[in-house]
Amino acid sequence: MKVVNGHQIIQLFEQFSPKSYAMEGDRIGLQIGRLNKPIENIMIALDVLEEVVDEAIEKNVQLIIAHHPPIFRPLKSIATDTPSGRIIEKLIKHDIAVYAAHTNLDVAVGGVNDMLAEALQLTNTEVLYPTTEIQLKKLVVYVPEQSAEVVKKALGDAGAGSIGDYSHCLFSSTGTGQFLPGERTNPHIGQQGKLETVVEQRVETIFPEHLEKRILSAMFKSHPYEEVAYDIYKLENSGEKLGLGRIGEIPEMSLRDFANHVKQSLDVSGVRVVGDLNSKVKKVAVLGGDGNKYFISAKFKGADVYVTGDMYYHVAHDAMMMGLNIVDPGHNVEKVMKNGVAKKLAQMCREKEFKVTIFPSEINTDPFQFV
Repeated sequence: MKVVNGHQIIQLFEQFSPKSYAMEGDRIGLQIGRLNKPIENIMIALDVLEEVVDEAIEKNVQLIIAHHPPIFRPLKSIATDTPSGRIIEKLIKHDIAVYAAHTNLDVAVGGVNDMLAEALQLTNTEVLYPTTEIQLKKLVVYVPEQSAEVVKKALGDAGAGSIGDYSHCLFSSTGTGQFLPGERTNPHIGQQGKLETVVEQRVETIFPEHLEKRILSAMFKSHPYEEVAYDIYKLENSGEKLGLGRIGEIPEMSLRDFANHVKQSLDVSGVRVVGDLNSKVKKVAVLGGDGNKYFISAKFKGADVYVTGDMYYHVAHDAMMMGLNIVDPGHNVEKVMKNGVAKKLAQMCREKEFKVTIFPSEINTDPFQFV
């Protein structure tokens, strides 16, 4: 197992939830502390409250990955006799870094909204509100024929050549490569000062832009040549559309039964409901956090009910008048990300043989109670 630092952990995490997915102006990334240090224990948290920081101190955590940024608005001062100041003071004194993944984690495939859709057992899901499209690129690399299969496998394992549910997709053609090694070279094939020709394969494959560094690293590590000949092209092909929220289907049931299903599935003690409790629902839109801005998208896409948090009084009236049912289980249902991210990141670290322990925070950060 390999001892790792914070930069290696975050580089791995951002393969799953790239910063480029975040909404404009969102406060994401490293917020407190440093990453250039060994990491043994990582805690996944929804919110960074003082109780959460105390938990991290007790469990010898070096890095907290949080969904809600603890510093969302610019700070004018850090007074350590205030609640927010005490939090920052404790984190710095105990050398605990805090990294925030907010709307980028909402948008990511397998992120918060997919976790919520899975918890609600939605099928045939798609993006509710598109915000971005994955930029596709093409890699062309020339490989000596005897090493081609090794390089192809390395590229596919790194994420190149994924098309829909297919992986390791590529095309190769055989030709003749030519090169003249100079005086300071150490050629894998041929001799210094002697023109060499080699049977090579031209290997072509596509990849999403955010995986470029990972794929090039895999290429260089697996390729036998001292100097690798390769090209990268931006493509105009449409990539996968990503965005906020998900919309899918459930077996038809009454709004009353669906509200109880939400309570059980998302582990909440109560929900607010807008609409006729006897009406039938089948198509469901869900958006974690504050979804007030996106209820029209839910209606436009044919949702019978919209599951989201922090629903405003007048927005609820608007939804009611247009015939859209609402189930509001609260903002805190995004806690689903604690176990979800811990499981995903732990799997990625095992594949890399990183020596690190990852676990969810056990603190309940929901400020609301039903009485």
